[in-house]
Amino acid sequence: MTTRLRPLTPRLGAEIDGIDAATVGEDDLGLLRDALREYKVVFLREQRIDLDGLLAFSRHFGELMRLPYIRPLDGYPEIIRVLKQAHEIDMGTFGGDWHSDFSFLAAPPKASILYAEEVPRVGGDTLWIDMVEALRRLPADLRAALDGRDAIHTGAPYGVAHAPAADTRFRGSIEIERDNPEADRETRHPAICRHPDSGAEMLFVNPTYTTRIDGYGEAESKGLLAELYRHLLRPEFACRFRWRPGSIALWDNRNTLHYAVNDYDGQRRCLYRTAIAGHPPVAGG
Repeated sequence: MTTRLRPLTPRLGAEIDGIDAATVGEDDLGLLRDALREYKVVFLREQRIDLDGLLAFSRHFGELMRLPYIRPLDGYPEIIRVLKQAHEIDMGTFGGDWHSDFSFLAAPPKASILYAEEVPRVGGDTLWIDMVEALRRLPADLRAALDGRDAIHTGAPYGVAHAPAADTRFRGSIEIERDNPEADRETRHPAICRHPDSGAEMLFVNPTYTTRIDGYGEAESKGLLAELYRHLLRPEFACRFRWRPGSIALWDNRNTLHYAVNDYDGQRRCLYRTAIAGHPPVAGG
């Protein structure tokens, strides 16, 4: 089969045909890595792999990591089952706010991979935001307010101090550890980072895990973050992916945010996720 790449937007997101994740070779891996560097999130359709195959495919992109606060799949400590059952209605969904995966860790994942086993007939899409483009088009006064400063991240959904309201929490089939004071531990990352591969500068803040900007008072920091989020969560920085069974999404966790849309009550959605180990973010500028 001839390999073909189709961008979803000019800078963010691309579908690639003609690659079999179960038998991927070095040429295809080179194409995937190049596409990931350029488009930040890439998608494969019509894949047929089992859990061992998902692990093998994931390892082509780096060392796998086990994520905290979420119970992994039995027998597969490096895989999380992202499951919402049809009867789980009127509740939040896992990943249902804009975030970069586990940005509160000292070394957040550099990439994440999702494989879709079962998805709703319609709904349950995922969206991504391009944090390189969001920074490039950031107003000068907001850029000046962030230059040289750290953003403070905590594991807010899993902790106590910044825990989400009970009626917004996902309470379904994924076993999530809650109200753990260790998750309130603050981690500092530069608010503006430099990508270690492309060299591009990018914003590194997100509404789920970033609690404040260092050097500002509580009210001032809250206002600054609100302005940042109004800017970066614009449609022109985004792409949207409609899942089908057998779809794979591979994204760079360092220069994107993503959001799981919770619009499919009454339908079952089951995906499997791995994470690729990363390094502490490096300041840009």
